[in-house]
Amino acid sequence: MALHWHAVIKQFEGYLRLEKSLSGHSIEAYSRDVDKLRQFLELYKLPAGPEKVTTRLIRDFLAWLGELGLSAVSQARTLSGLRAFYKFMLMEDLTSQDPTDTVESPKLGRKLPDTLSYEEIEQLLNAIDVSTNEGTRNRAMLEVLYSSGLRVSELTGLKLSNLYPDEGFVRVLGKGSKERLVPIGRDALKHISIYLSGVRCHLDVQKGSEDIVFLNRRGGALSRVMVFNIIKDTADKAGVRKTISPHTFRHSFATHLIEGGADLRAVQEMLGHESITTTEIYTHLDRDYLRQVITAFHPRS
Repeated sequence: MALHWHAVIKQFEGYLRLEKSLSGHSIEAYSRDVDKLRQFLELYKLPAGPEKVTTRLIRDFLAWLGELGLSAVSQARTLSGLRAFYKFMLMEDLTSQDPTDTVESPKLGRKLPDTLSYEEIEQLLNAIDVSTNEGTRNRAMLEVLYSSGLRVSELTGLKLSNLYPDEGFVRVLGKGSKERLVPIGRDALKHISIYLSGVRCHLDVQKGSEDIVFLNRRGGALSRVMVFNIIKDTADKAGVRKTISPHTFRHSFATHLIEGGADLRAVQEMLGHESITTTEIYTHLDRDYLRQVITAFHPRS
């Protein structure tokens, strides 16, 4: 008889509580690791119960987490949770094999760009001098990067006509000219509003940039290099000693949501990703649900 994920996860939690005497927080972390695997299998319609998971599926799952922006350290921690789960399953005779047995831990040396902690995000944002026009713009830009996980090209190409503040969404033109709607937090919307009403409205906007949100002092669209430099200067002022770029905000956005327990499919959709493990177009989630995910799990929602 096929095993059901939720039932086995409940048994696993009981084992961690009674046999291992782990804290509620630790049990929740282990449980989340296993549930991430369940969500991955469900998302790609891979009908595998916990006892049917193969080593290949575990490897694909870890690769997918990396694609979503989870660092090697986070991937290794998730794998550690899965190892504990399958050790429990073997002990309880719920499976005859451990699919994690021959899976190597992600190489910590080949890590993704640094992820910022929430405290470091706060440090960066607070280091910006919002008494200047550029500072007002830069604060709004960084709030947007972290709030919505945009790519730098999506930020520089963001249009006024694609802002929906009342609904709490922005429309983004991503890779391959694919559009998606992404939730945006209250803090980001507040700083966009301050920038639009206090700075942008006074600029002499260049022809062709009339609908672009973030402009340079000459009224033209910002280049990607300018955004990189703004972030580098802000990090120096904030005393954040990490190699960071616009993409770091995107990684941090995804990591903070996932580690907080957000639905993986929702995060994938917000990032505009098609996973490396498949080209199947996944079911689009209800927009209200994406909004709820941001509200529940994003630190600056």
